[in-house]
Amino acid sequence: MNQPPASLTLDRGLALLEAVADADGEARTVAELAKHIGVSRAAVYRLLGPLVDRGLLYRDGSRVRLGVGLLRLAGRVVPQVRELAIPVLRRLAEDLGATAHLSVAEDDTVRAVAVVEPSWTSYHVGFRVGSTHPIGRGAAGKALTHAALRPGGKGWVTSVGELEAGAHGIAAPVRGVPGFRASIGVVSLHALDGNEAGPRVMRAAADLAAVLGGGERGERTERKDLTETVS
Repeated sequence: MNQPPASLTLDRGLALLEAVADADGEARTVAELAKHIGVSRAAVYRLLGPLVDRGLLYRDGSRVRLGVGLLRLAGRVVPQVRELAIPVLRRLAEDLGATAHLSVAEDDTVRAVAVVEPSWTSYHVGFRVGSTHPIGRGAAGKALTHAALRPGGKGWVTSVGELEAGAHGIAAPVRGVPGFRASIGVVSLHALDGNEAGPRVMRAAADLAAVLGGGERGERTERKDLTETVS
């Protein structure tokens, strides 16, 4: 069935926005964008109008990059993601007796956006919301890039003392949420059994993906229970 004109225009506008975002900070020409989304250059110029007017894109002649208006939208997303992540992280922290965290990728760094510490342990790792570290170090960052997470891998990564001496970490990526590069992990002062903790971290990542509108729920948490916890 053919899409109505308004729906088709919206779809192309969103495709254009994604094409600019996929350029990783580099400006793209109108010709490049037209080829990428499969429309004429004239169509790209028409699509640019409302996106530029709202600050979502910026055009300098024939070159296009992301607009600062996206910062306002992004700033409103993070608190919502944090609110939805807290119940998932709380279950994980209490289950494993380790500090649980949600971290998101920002270019070549990783930022912690939500942290929950276990309530019943005598000692645990302090993890500050907003802290950053290079994406190639620590379990949280390696979970987004490590070869072990490719098809055939075990699905989680571990680290020992990479960010803090004596700290043990396990993390898994949050999959299936378009445009969202993030990982869920735990960090502890004692060694973590990967065969036990790894699958639990993966299930927590799947639970969060489901709440955010992508992926499938983890095996242990029923959809109804999670919805009641978040609401």
